[in-house]
Amino acid sequence: MDNILSLIANPKAAAASDEVVAQAAHALQGAGARVGAAVRLAPKIAVDLPFAAAEPRAAREAVAAVLGQHPLDVNVLPAQGRRKMLLVADMDSTIITCECLDEIAGLLGLKDQVSAITERAMRGELAFEPALRERVALLEGLPEARLEEVYRARVHLTPGARTLLATMRAHGAHTVLVSGGFTFFTEKVAHAAGFDVHHGNVLLVENGKLTGKVAEPILGKEAKLATLLGAREKRGLGADATLAVGDGANDLAMIEEAGLGVAFHAKPVVAAAAGARIDHGDLTALLYLQGYAAADFKD
Repeated sequence: MDNILSLIANPKAAAASDEVVAQAAHALQGAGARVGAAVRLAPKIAVDLPFAAAEPRAAREAVAAVLGQHPLDVNVLPAQGRRKMLLVADMDSTIITCECLDEIAGLLGLKDQVSAITERAMRGELAFEPALRERVALLEGLPEARLEEVYRARVHLTPGARTLLATMRAHGAHTVLVSGGFTFFTEKVAHAAGFDVHHGNVLLVENGKLTGKVAEPILGKEAKLATLLGAREKRGLGADATLAVGDGANDLAMIEEAGLGVAFHAKPVVAAAAGARIDHGDLTALLYLQGYAAADFKD
């Protein structure tokens, strides 16, 4: 079988029942596919359906149309080379559940104003670099020490983050956190989640206070892509061996370049362009997309 239809539910929903799997198989057959036996990676949470003799996009659309009322992520992947040896991940709203810059602005009563700019930038309506400069300028004068307050109170790992990192690293993958956010947070998040390395922007500080400026050049979309390409070249990997995940427009270039590019609870422009999308599952979904079973997971 050349392809895999992947059905993934949020672990709390357990929506991938035998009945749903049977409906998916029937829809695949209706699209002209030969369907193999279902492989249950996690009971009622993640199932692989191998298939052949059907165009992948048409097969996915046929199944999605039938299962649209179920909270399931439906993706089609090549059967070969599923496990990746390089993970490059966005941080804000991907590996963690918040946007750090918005939370910093909240200390100054500016969260709504800054969040509106963030949302437009992540949707691709604003260029990332000037939007970042505009938002950082509003933070001028904030004591640097208060960033720790934001980290402790507001920054939480997305469910499944540690398992994703531990499992991929246990199987030999190199893992990179790359963020348009700030090194103050990427350093801490990388350590908490288990990344090998991290990259981010640097907030400039004078006399213990933020200057309202960020070090140049700003790490944006092209720098994220360059990080992926550099890590891939350093390890002698082909594009097929890489996985990139993110949610915003500044992640799109690396997502499109990766062998497996995943839009994770992403903005529409990213979800529409990515090779795979996760709208319901947590970060363990990235393991299921690679064919890992729950029994393979590491903590």
